[in-house]
Amino acid sequence: MGSYSIGEAINLLIERSHWKPKMLALRMSQEWEAITGKAIAKYTRSVKLEGKTLHIYTDVAALKQELQYGKEQLIVRINEYFNERVVDSIVVR
Repeated sequence: MGSYSIGEAINLLIERSHWKPKMLALRMSQEWEAITGKAIAKYTRSVKLEGKTLHIYTDVAALKQELQYGKEQLIVRINEYFNERVVDSIVVR
């Protein structure tokens, strides 16, 4: 049995227990403003991460259109924020 740091042990536990997707989804909703900025976060009703698909809900037509056009840049920003491939696609509703 190898020795691990506390951080490594926690990461290993998260990976093996399948908690990681739920933790990423929770972080995504809690840190949405830090990821996108105040303007987008203010008019976003909710975000849900299902697998590697991010569902963004907003009632503002102009924001829906902006998010549709900027999907690729937002995917890159999110993945850079988390330092891993968290999102592959975005659905705006």
